[in-house]
Amino acid sequence: MKSILKVLLLSACMLASMKMSQADDNLQILTDIGQQRIFIKAEKLLAQSYSERYKSLYNQLYYYPLQPYLDQRRLMETMQLSSAGEIALFLEKYKNSPLDWPLRKAWLKYLAKKGKGSLFLSFYQKTSNTVLSCQKLNFSLKAGFPKSVVLPQVTKLWLVGKSLDKVCDPIIKQWQLAGYRTDEIVLQRIALAANGGKHTLIPYLTNLLPKEQQYLGRLWHQVRRDPATVTRQNKFIKKSVQESEIYTYGIKRLVWRDPDKALASYKKAQQVFTFSATQNEQITEKFAVALSSKNHEQAMTWLERLDPKNVDRSIMQWQLTEVLKQQDWQRVLQELATMPAKYKTELQWQYWYARALIATDELERGQDVMNELASKRHYYGFLAASYLDTPVSLQNSPLTISSQEKNNILLYPSAKRAFEFYYLGRYIEARREWRFWLKQLNDREKLVAAKLANENGWFDRAIFTLSQVGYLDDVELRFPKAFDKKINQHAKKQAINPAWAFAIARRESSFMTDARSPVGAKGLMQLMPKTAKQLKRGSVSRKYLYNAENNIKLGTKYLRNLLDKNKGNQILATASYNAGPYRVKRWLKNSSVMPADIWIETIPFKETRNYVKSVLAYQEIYQHKPGQVSEVFNNVINMSIGD
Repeated sequence: MKSILKVLLLSACMLASMKMSQADDNLQILTDIGQQRIFIKAEKLLAQSYSERYKSLYNQLYYYPLQPYLDQRRLMETMQLSSAGEIALFLEKYKNSPLDWPLRKAWLKYLAKKGKGSLFLSFYQKTSNTVLSCQKLNFSLKAGFPKSVVLPQVTKLWLVGKSLDKVCDPIIKQWQLAGYRTDEIVLQRIALAANGGKHTLIPYLTNLLPKEQQYLGRLWHQVRRDPATVTRQNKFIKKSVQESEIYTYGIKRLVWRDPDKALASYKKAQQVFTFSATQNEQITEKFAVALSSKNHEQAMTWLERLDPKNVDRSIMQWQLTEVLKQQDWQRVLQELATMPAKYKTELQWQYWYARALIATDELERGQDVMNELASKRHYYGFLAASYLDTPVSLQNSPLTISSQEKNNILLYPSAKRAFEFYYLGRYIEARREWRFWLKQLNDREKLVAAKLANENGWFDRAIFTLSQVGYLDDVELRFPKAFDKKINQHAKKQAINPAWAFAIARRESSFMTDARSPVGAKGLMQLMPKTAKQLKRGSVSRKYLYNAENNIKLGTKYLRNLLDKNKGNQILATASYNAGPYRVKRWLKNSSVMPADIWIETIPFKETRNYVKSVLAYQEIYQHKPGQVSEVFNNVINMSIGD
């Protein structure tokens, strides 16, 4: 039998004394619970770091991977000028690691407060932190650096769409007095504030302009608050270059709110404005995409106006969407024929090329293309295999990793810190150390790290690392049956396919239990708190949603609800899980009956379109039975969707 290598995650020297067990090849990284408890106690006593109690605890952690974090916190909490030497040594030892920046940032703030410019400059490293950047430039001028070198750097800091901290005022004043703040620069910043920045900054910036130009600032603000302002041409007094820029900004927003009003306005504007070629191109592209997504009757007209040389994948998708909605297969062939050669071999376009060939009675050519596609482990490969009524191919090629390779990469201190934080449940810190560790590894070593992560239940790191390296053929590593007992248990309770639940969790979070989306969805199955509250029929905390079983319980219940709302149609339920049931209902209302593969391809939201494709492919992988035709994709091929 094979052996399990149990590694005590204490120090590199302890790797030589690993415990052995006859089971399999997995290398399990163990932690010392006693050391963890001592570390946690020491953390709580950091405010008393000079006490004998703290020192006693600290000295018991000599081999513990996270001891440096106690040193970092102590230096941050007891900061004084006399610590400069110790801080310098610490920052040098842990340079660019997660231990570096929190201490460096706190130290720089402390030095700035104390007015220690020379020390500040010696510890400063380039950063996106605006306050520290301004302080660096302030101290640089005081230290005698030439204004011709320092002041031009202020322009980049000033050109942002939000207010700057008052600490930047002195250097900005010097920059302004030197003549760097031109009217053109002010207008650029107004545009930034309008376009994604803080539009409330615009009145202040407007007052920086000469009186004869202040109307431009006011116009920017009006258009930002109400894009329909562009329909009132009397607001655009001179029809100048600056005004055409404002109009372009506004009309690109208006077409999403009121397409017909935008179309009428732009037709008139073309007669009085002199738009640049770039502006016309931007407007045409925005109109084409917006009208297509809204299923507008003029969508194809605007898509056809685009210069083929500038068409990218996004535009090609919308062009394909329009002809697929009509199921005009000759037109599909025409669109694909004009596509740039570099895109023609992509699986998406190959599939629709084959579908169009078969639909236009070129059966042999179409089936040849389908046969080639059917060997691919991909959404379109699975579709092609089902179209031909043949088994899908997973092309699984598991990694072969030796125990020695695993042991070697565990010698890195950052590896020990990453896994120790992981076992403490401090996942943010764990991921920071993981990323730092990976920066030190070559691609082969990163694959070893991915294997280690999987063997120790850290599934999301394994998945992300394989993707980062570009090794996609170890199917079991990329699609682990994580939390399998809980997912199977709750899927069975809700009478849904467990493979579907696995696919949703894999697509939503890659099994990261503390995942949080920009819009606030949380946990393994990325539930919105409001949705979770409705499902639970009671309040839910962040901690509750970050618990894997709680999240699975509510997530599978939500899948059941969506399946019922969509009359058992899993494709519509999947789309609803991502985009919301009301959007899907609206899409159905605006579409005619069509084959399911076409409906999926014409989903207006790119994110949802790709989401549905991914979940279907992932579900096939999770329920794959070698030698059998795909049940998942056979359903897609034989289904129609629409009102």
